[in-house]
Order: sequence, then C-alpha cells, then structure tokens
Amino acid sequence: MSEPVSTSQPADASRIKDVDAARKALGFFKVMAFVVGVGLLILVAEMVLRYGFDNHVLDWWPQPHGFIYIVYLVATANLGFKVGWPLGKMVLVMLAGVVPFLSFWAERKVASETEARLAVARR
Repeated sequence: MSEPVSTSQPADASRIKDVDAARKALGFFKVMAFVVGVGLLILVAEMVLRYGFDNHVLDWWPQPHGFIYIVYLVATANLGFKVGWPLGKMVLVMLAGVVPFLSFWAERKVASETEARLAVARR
C-alpha cells in the first residue's frame, strides 16, 4: 500500500511572504557578503602593513570598512526578516563578516539554502 503524497510546503518555506522581495534581498546580501569579505582581507593587509612593517599606506581603510560592515548588517537583517530567520541565525550570519574568509563561506551556504527555500515557496 502506498503512502499519500503530501503537497504541503516545508514549514520554513511558508514563512516567506513575498518571494520577489526575498529574492532581491538575497541578491543584495550576496553582493554585500562578497564586498565585506574583500574589505576584511584589505583590513587584515592594512594591519599587517601597519604593525608588521610600519607602512601606513592603507591607514585610511578602517573607517570605510566599518561603514561597509554596517551595510552588510543591514543586508543580513533585511534578508533574515524577509525569509523568516530566527534571531540567532541572523546574528551568526552577521558575525561571519568579522572573520576573514568566513563571509565567503557563509554567503555560499546562505545563498544555497535560501534559493532552495525560494524555489519551494514559488510553487
């Protein structure tokens, strides 16, 4: 005897109210995750140059990087609210922007999970 096929959506996909807005938020998040990841690597280079070689060529970079990180926080919160993330997940994704290379990994993981949820929510 075969089991009935369920046509209901996964519970997490049902939290996405506006798929188009969530898709736009995901695009903005992906761009900002890449930009903040590159910016963090430049910040690391600035610190190595300053404290390791007494070279101050990138002394101007920390302040723009801070602004870029704030925009990343906004992009993450925007995406998180649109797709219904719990606060803990939002904070963890936000913190991924402070560890070199972690924002690249988090962006790939978040993008693949969210794209899968959007595909289910679109049906």
